[in-house]
Amino acid sequence: MARIKGGLNAKKKHNRVLKEAKGYRGARSKQYRIAKQSVVRAQANAFRGRKEKKRDFRQLWIARINAAARLNDISYSNLMHGLKLANIDINRKMLADMAVTDPEGFSALAKAAKDAIAK
Repeated sequence: MARIKGGLNAKKKHNRVLKEAKGYRGARSKQYRIAKQSVVRAQANAFRGRKEKKRDFRQLWIARINAAARLNDISYSNLMHGLKLANIDINRKMLADMAVTDPEGFSALAKAAKDAIAK
């Protein structure tokens, strides 16, 4: 059986990495060894970033809800507790959107939460 050399497969692997490193500066986009290190690190950061994005948005929504709640004389924690007692199931993303775009509707929810706590 004839010997098969691995040059073609290595070239394909190198080209795959270099293609992913396009746009990187200097040797990071030209030399395979350095490009591979940069690509691996970039992929790790991208993976971590996708997880962090979820945390960051939740943090933003809570900050917006809290600001709007305090304008309606109720704290964030009391608002969320009151909404649960009033059986109003609305997620933080929608609450934050209401706080920004529909202050009257948010005020109605805050009033419902206050009433539920007062009972």
